[in-house]
Amino acid sequence: MAASYNRVILLGNLTRDPEIRYTPSGTAVTDVGLAVKDRRKNSEGQWVDETTYVDVTLWGRTAEVAGEYLSKGSPVLIEGRLKLDSWETGDGQKRNKLRVVCERMQMVGSRGGGAGGGAGGAGGGSARPPQQRNGDAYSQDAPPEDSYGAPPAAGGTPEDEIPF
Repeated sequence: MAASYNRVILLGNLTRDPEIRYTPSGTAVTDVGLAVKDRRKNSEGQWVDETTYVDVTLWGRTAEVAGEYLSKGSPVLIEGRLKLDSWETGDGQKRNKLRVVCERMQMVGSRGGGAGGGAGGAGGGSARPPQQRNGDAYSQDAPPEDSYGAPPAAGGTPEDEIPF
């Protein structure tokens, strides 16, 4: 049997403002919509823009950073994995929804805080979140379970890693 690989990298714009919620244990979580455009030629040779809308769930500090710095229309790069949610409605119908669980987010655009949806501010060392890696990239440990009641695994960034 071949090994499997579940990795998604998307670059697009937020379709709505992030709204942060917290689990009972205090872990931040937010769901955002991402619009990703694809440009291709149709059978007549004309360029056609095709937009795909993707639901993305962010956890922990990544969710807090998104809520603080991003808004509707902000360009963002998301790296994560696909997750299929299944549930049954009140009238007995089974529903499925495919979404992305974000494991790394990178804000794209200017830092001027304008319409580009960047990080805002000049960026002194104390103003940056502890899990910042390169530029505007934020990483986190993915939660062991993806239900909203289950917080991410304890830990996070190793103590010997200096956040610059």
